[in-house]
Amino acid sequence: MPPTASDLVTRRCLVAALLLLPGLAEPGAITPAAIASESPNVLFIVADDLRPELGCYGVDTVQSPNIDRLAKKGMLFQNAYVQYPVCNPSRSSFLSGLRPHETGILTNPVPFRSKLPDLVTLPQLFRESGYFTAGIGKIFHSGQDAHGHPTPFQDPQSWDHFSDSTGTLPTAGRTGEGRNLTDGRLKWCQWRAADGDDEDQADGANVTEALRVLNNHRDKPFFLALGIHKPHDPFVAPRCYFDLYPENSIQLAQEPTDRSPQVRYAIPNHRDFASFTDRERREFKRAYYACVSYADAQIGRILDALDEQGLWDTTIVIFIGDHGYHLGEHEWWNKVTVYELGSRAPLIAWVPGAAGMGKATDALVEFVDLYPTLADYAGLTPPHQLSGCSLRPILSEPSATGKQAAFTQVNRGKIIGRSVRTKRWRYTEWGPNGAEGIELYDHEDRPGEYFNRAETPAATAVIDQHKTLLDINLPYPTP
Repeated sequence: MPPTASDLVTRRCLVAALLLLPGLAEPGAITPAAIASESPNVLFIVADDLRPELGCYGVDTVQSPNIDRLAKKGMLFQNAYVQYPVCNPSRSSFLSGLRPHETGILTNPVPFRSKLPDLVTLPQLFRESGYFTAGIGKIFHSGQDAHGHPTPFQDPQSWDHFSDSTGTLPTAGRTGEGRNLTDGRLKWCQWRAADGDDEDQADGANVTEALRVLNNHRDKPFFLALGIHKPHDPFVAPRCYFDLYPENSIQLAQEPTDRSPQVRYAIPNHRDFASFTDRERREFKRAYYACVSYADAQIGRILDALDEQGLWDTTIVIFIGDHGYHLGEHEWWNKVTVYELGSRAPLIAWVPGAAGMGKATDALVEFVDLYPTLADYAGLTPPHQLSGCSLRPILSEPSATGKQAAFTQVNRGKIIGRSVRTKRWRYTEWGPNGAEGIELYDHEDRPGEYFNRAETPAATAVIDQHKTLLDINLPYPTP
């Protein structure tokens, strides 16, 4: 009988754990006793719609000095992949430690608890273990009620304290120069160089609240989750951050003229941005960059507090984007794809005492690995079977191999796209057995995923291997 997905997870995690046993660990590898605190604090920072286009990821045109300094201090993961390239399914996955086909949450409007009423979330595990837990900003997804008002999925089981300033902006934060880039057809597709200062926007106000919580709740271990709303649309940030990026300095994506024909379901709807001229493209990208730098400045404020309060030695810091994003590549300006740009996201980790700090790793990892990693370092036992593995071996030794493959899925109505990323290849099937399209991209030969190798004779063995990985780890649902 072939191994199940659960069997494979258990085997991979067992191998990782064996590396940490006395006598089997590599020289200098960290052990639990080497952690600076037996009950380390956790600062979990999630930026919304942030792709790995930052200074620390080699993109000098983006000004992100605070995220860059965290990357220099901790470990930067070059190849970290989300399990679903949309906010709610992605967050529900890494906060539960389960893959989207296991949570059943595949769209934004579905509240977490409607599918998983009794599941112990990542912050809930820490809360039930005696930690003070606070959620500030967008951690679980938030939706809208019938009147269009934000309705945060607060999840009271997870938090001792929750706060989000979205929807309560002062007047100064709601005025300024800007426009809708689609003449109002897509309400979200707008930018504004806002009047006022950082705290006149939700992220600035939320960080002020996070600093207050941090200052007032240090008498016992804490799990502080800070959700940064930007660079998510609408692309609104104080004017000074737009000034960092003169419009004539913005470089647009270059699409190869000899690219393969695009598989039907690869992009949700080409009509959304068909009217874009280079003016709209530059304004969109400039506004996105401005929001990235604004988000970076808010993250800098919380990192400064760790400096001032001497918390680095007792606090694990995890920084992520919740999924990737397109800025014109493949003629798309959004998320919701299983291309590399939709599936890959930033991940930076600081673990006090871990041997790999100050280094980068090429190891292949998944966001579903975050729950077991934090539970591992805190010595906590999750009450349900997790679908990821602890990243401790990699944080101890950045040259560790990591996973064989990372898996991402996305739905287009009744059609499911399943994608697997290995070191060299990305293979994607649309519909059962790829009935609606197959994609195979060689990242060593032609990066960018513009050249589909699925129809080449030499691809048969590669497709068979990757199809097996998909069918075992991310099975297509039976009718």
